[in-house]
Parts: sequence; structure tokens; C-alpha cells
Amino acid sequence: MTLNPTLKSPLPAHPAAVPAAPLASTAMRYDSPIEAAITQISAVLATHATLATQYPPRWLAIQLLEGDEGLTTLVQAAPNSTPLLEQVASQHAHLSAHYNDDLDVVLADQRYRFVHQVVQHTLTRPAAPAATISDRIDQIVTHKWLGIPIFLMLMWAVFKLTTDVSAPMLDWVDGVISGPLTTWSIALLGALGLGGTWFESLVVDGVIAGVGGVLVFVPVLFALYFALALLEDSGYMARAAFVMDRLMRTLGLHGKSFLPMIVGFGCNVPAIYATRTLERQQDRILTGLLVPFMSCSARLPVYVLLAAIFFPAQTGLVVFGLYLLGILVAILLGIILKHTLFKSSEQIPFILELPPYRMPTVQSIWQQMWERTAAFVRKAWTIIMVTSIVVWLLIAIPVRGTGSFAATDMDDSAFAAVSGSIAPIFAPLGFGSWEASGALLTGFVAKEVVVSTMSQIYAVEAEAAEDAEATLSVVDGLTEIVTSFGTAALDTLKAIPLIIGVNLAEAEEEAEPTALMGALQASFEQASGGHGALAALAFMVFVLLYTPCMVAVAAARQEFGNKWMWVSIIGQFGLAWLVALVVFQIGRLLGLG
Repeated sequence: MTLNPTLKSPLPAHPAAVPAAPLASTAMRYDSPIEAAITQISAVLATHATLATQYPPRWLAIQLLEGDEGLTTLVQAAPNSTPLLEQVASQHAHLSAHYNDDLDVVLADQRYRFVHQVVQHTLTRPAAPAATISDRIDQIVTHKWLGIPIFLMLMWAVFKLTTDVSAPMLDWVDGVISGPLTTWSIALLGALGLGGTWFESLVVDGVIAGVGGVLVFVPVLFALYFALALLEDSGYMARAAFVMDRLMRTLGLHGKSFLPMIVGFGCNVPAIYATRTLERQQDRILTGLLVPFMSCSARLPVYVLLAAIFFPAQTGLVVFGLYLLGILVAILLGIILKHTLFKSSEQIPFILELPPYRMPTVQSIWQQMWERTAAFVRKAWTIIMVTSIVVWLLIAIPVRGTGSFAATDMDDSAFAAVSGSIAPIFAPLGFGSWEASGALLTGFVAKEVVVSTMSQIYAVEAEAAEDAEATLSVVDGLTEIVTSFGTAALDTLKAIPLIIGVNLAEAEEEAEPTALMGALQASFEQASGGHGALAALAFMVFVLLYTPCMVAVAAARQEFGNKWMWVSIIGQFGLAWLVALVVFQIGRLLGLG
């Protein structure tokens, strides 16, 4: 068990608790003042027939002095318990003043000291205990000055792996969905007499374009979950929490707050529920307000897509920078809130057990990768599909122009009208088009929907399918899928050396841009007046910081109440708008983008 070095030792200097002579008995005895208090409380307990028969008096007296909430509640419910509770409160106040410390900490310290004494008299240790491999590694990775840089380097390697190594498989999935799958769907619907109808538009432009646009990024998430599973199973993640605790305490935040934030990198919803591990309500609320700034995996497809378009040579660095920005914003905001709304001088100990390093097993890593990726795919076939259908319906409904249902210009659709009404809000940020505004609007349902909405708006899958060979046979399609998978797998193996800085000639070739990437690049360039890369960066920053998905909002309401839910929604949206504004406007003044 490792104790935060900023806290006191588990064996503080209470001289009366350390016997000078060898142990005369293995019975636990406390300091004289504590023993006197236990004796007086036990005497009162002895007169209480009900409690005296249910619990050992000495044990119950110690638990009440420590403030055990469950037993205190039971005693309060017992008849004629007022004298006992008054005696406990009096002794507790007296002892707290005597030791000038929390009584539960004093009692725990003396128990630790007693156990230490027993061990010293019963266990023979070598003069210089041999350091284990875990100890030697911890001397480096948990070092006071090296710990945080090592953590950041490992996170950079994770995102480098996520973006660079998974890129060939991402292109393969995109090719399968926009190629054979879309072509087969159009051919099948044509054979059923539904070709050219609104139902074909629903299937191709709604379901396949929406859900498929998100499923394209499954290889990216698979690579991310693989890297995180390696770090978790090896035992490093516990060290990361220990290292970051030092920094967070220096900045005035609670050490345990980092644990829910770690969970937040996977999904903000369980991270919000993980705040229950914090003892104080104000720490739970503060951490719950900061968790959404930890970039969940649902935002990753947005980063990868836009970074690949506008920063193809620095995709991994951009994604890593966004994750790091989320951490920095959470820390800075935490400092402000900790010294204003949540001001408190109380320090709660942070005790963390560091497990020994272990070699991750293939079975464990595969299970974690599969479970997390399967959860993402299930969301794609539920929330994302429903949202995609709703978006398609709004796109299909004309509100102006001469078009008809499912046969109207995109600019004349209901979706364009709704999105266009909020577009001026984002104009100063460089992405004031109705397309970008609509994607952010649907992103409130789930952040993955941002990409699926973009795929539907630009209808790139449908256009690709129209250009494809309409008579593509099943055999030819399957052959194309298998051969392209082999090529993608080979390119993935070639890309692995990039993680350690070895460039292969084949790995330096840039991936061919997709139709969606080309449409997005033109849209951002037009909306920003020629500052497309800068506007895309501001858009990614906004996605990072603005209100999380509706499930996370519901979790915040359940855990912290309506007041803090609205503080979270409004505050995060306002902060995201402000930071994105600074990124775009200052970048434009500096001639960037």
C-alpha cells in the first residue's frame, strides 16, 4: 500500500503509543486518554440492555468514536440512546482537541503502529530487503520530476498508435461501406422495385451514410482500446493516478478526482458515476463538472477525420494536443472553482495500492478491446441509427424551393433551416455554416453523430455509389473486400515502426482523401474565408469542450441535481465557444491557417 508522499506517514509520532519494552500482550491497546474514553462509553453501553446484548461494548465504543455512520444511525434509532450519544460526542470532542487531529485518523495511526510493533517482534527481515523489479521500475515512472513527462510520453505514443497504425484499416472499412455495401444495397432495392424511391434514400443516405460514417472509425477505437488495455493490465494506470495525484494536490484538487477522469477517457457517463468514490459532496460535484473535459472515445472520430484532412502529417500530434488541452482546461477550471465556489481547507488522505507489474495476457486484452468496441457498435445500431433517420427525415422535408419529399436540394431542407438559425452563433469561430452547426446540434445526442451527420449532409456515400459499377457482382465485391483487407493489413504492419520514429518509404505515402474529406475541406475553407485549417482546429476544440452527450447530462442530473446539471450545460457551452473563438481569431491575426 502506497501513501501519497504529501500526506503524513501512516505511523505518526504519538510517543505514548510506542511501548519501550517488548510486547507483553498481543491485545490492542490505545493511548491512555483513548482507553479512558472507551471505558466510559462502554460503561454507559453496559446500562443499555439492547445494545449491550447485540454488540461487544468495547468494539461498539471504538466504532462510535470513529464516527461509523451505519452504527451511529442504528444507535440513534435505539430507544433511550441519548445519554450514550452525548457521552460519545463529549469524548470525541475532548480527544480531537487533545490530539489536534481527526480522531478516526488518530485511531487508525495507532492501530498501524501496533501492527508494526507486532511485526517487528515476530518477523525477521534481511538487513537490506532486495528491491523487486516493480520497485526498480517505480523509482523511474513514479519519480517526482520524471513521472509526469513519462505519463505524457506514453499518452503521446497511445495516440500515435491510434491515428497512424489504424489509418489503413480505417480506409478499408470506408471503402467497404461506400463501395460494395452501398452498391449492393442500391442493386437489391432496385431489384425489389424500390430504386429511386424515398425508401432507397432512407437506406442509402440515412442508415448507411449515417451509421456507416461512424463505423468507419471502429479500427481507430480498436487501436485505442488495445493501447489502454496494455497500460491497465501491466499495472501502469495505477502509477499514473499516483503521479497525477501529486500535481492535482499541488493545484488544490483532490487526489481521488483523477480516477474518475481516467475513466472519462473511455466514456464520461461511468466517469460521472465514479465520483461516488469521493467522500465529500462538494468534491463529487467539482469532479463531475470537470469530467466532461476528458475527451471520451466518442469524440475521437471527429478529431481523426478533421485532423487527417487539414493536418495529414501531424494527425497524431493534433489528437494528442486535444486530449492534453482537455486535461489542462480541467485543471485550470478546477483551480478557479476550488478557490471560489468550492473553497475548503480540508485535506482527505489519498491511499492507493500499487499492484506489481504484470505481463498482459492476450485473452485479457482481447476481452477488453472486444467489450468496449462492441459497446460502441451497439450504440451505432441504436442511438446513432435513430438519430441518423431523424436527420434524414429533416433533410428530406422541403421548407422552401420547388423540391418534394426526399427529392429536395439540401439547402432547402428543414434541417438546413433549423441549423441555419443557429449558424450565426458560430460565425466568429470560423465555422458558421449550417452544415457544421447542424452536426454540432445532433452531436448533443452522441458525439459520434457529428461524423454521421456530416456524412448524411454531404451525401458522399450515395454519390460514390452512383459512380461505382452498378452491376458489381457479389463474388467481385467479396473478392475486392478480401484483397483490400490484405493490403490494409500489410500497410498497418508497415506503419507500426512510425511509433518508434522509424520511417519506411511505403509508410510515408499519404492516404487518398475520401469524398467526405474533400467536401468537408471545401466547406470549412468557404465558411472561414480561406482559413480552413484554423476553423477546423477551432471546431475540434469546440467538440472537445462543449456540452457532452445527453446520457452524460442525464447522469449529471441524477448524481448532482438540476442546478448543477444546468451549470454544467451552460458553462461548458460558454467555455467551448470562448476558447474556440480565441483559437480562430488570434490564429487569424497571426496569419495562421
